[in-house]
Amino acid sequence: MWLIRCIDLRLVEFLGACVPPYAILSHCWGDDETTKSKAGFRKIEFAAEQALKDSLLFVWVDTCCIDKSSSTELSEAINSMFNWYRNARVCYAFLEDVETMEEFERSRWFQRGWTLQEMIASDAVAFYSSQWLFLGWKTDSHVPSMIEQGVRNSTTGSRTLHP
Repeated sequence: MWLIRCIDLRLVEFLGACVPPYAILSHCWGDDETTKSKAGFRKIEFAAEQALKDSLLFVWVDTCCIDKSSSTELSEAINSMFNWYRNARVCYAFLEDVETMEEFERSRWFQRGWTLQEMIASDAVAFYSSQWLFLGWKTDSHVPSMIEQGVRNSTTGSRTLHP
């Protein structure tokens, strides 16, 4: 398993059971992912910064911790994803199209194929807005009904944020 070391944003490989505690990022892919010169790199920086605040030295982000050029590694990653989310100390769900909780249930994050798996696998899911402001935990009293509505909106097509 490859993890990003938060202090210098370098990839480090861990084999077998020697995986340290880590955070994991749940997000929507965009056109500008991964490299430092692209806008998507800010998500990686944020996840690392937040992990350090949460006393974690490593973070996993799919856009750079999976070697997508290797079909074997990609296949193994897809088969291991549930366990990686389950074993993470915390999952940061970045809702890049949400600024406030009032917009939460309309996020395109709910339309992703992995969202349900990540919600079920992760005990601790912290939601963050487009400005990296903390919105709440999946266990907060008001959040489960909003998650339910977000899932319902994504399956019925009733979204108002994005035409």
